[in-house]
Amino acid sequence: MPVRATSEEVKLLARLMRAEAEGDGQMAMLLVGNVGVNRVVGDCLDFEGLRSIRAMVFQSPGGFEAVQRPYFYQAARSRDIRLARRVIRGERYDPASNALWFFKPVGPCPPRWFNQPHSGRYKSHCFYIPLPASCPDVY
Repeated sequence: MPVRATSEEVKLLARLMRAEAEGDGQMAMLLVGNVGVNRVVGDCLDFEGLRSIRAMVFQSPGGFEAVQRPYFYQAARSRDIRLARRVIRGERYDPASNALWFFKPVGPCPPRWFNQPHSGRYKSHCFYIPLPASCPDVY
């Protein structure tokens, strides 16, 4: 499910993906991008009214911790921009294809996080999905 994005929003998403998941590699960055795009497309639960990449990236409260760190504010790199364009065009990857949340636990992934079911883990990130009835547009 592609979303509309200006060139500046592509760069914002690229910076977010890098800041949140660079340590786990390109696939982890794509998964984080899926979560971001799903939040824009879903328009549900904690993410009602987020109709743009910019609004999603800077959502507060309930947004991403990375925007509070200096690393997020470094310029987007061309390889990160290419990854962001892929998820904006609609590429989806499991376990984040329907996910709205992720986090990096110290240990194993809990089966539920804030009452949302676990969809899988990729390296250090655990991903969580909404129930289809509560957020049908991400399915």
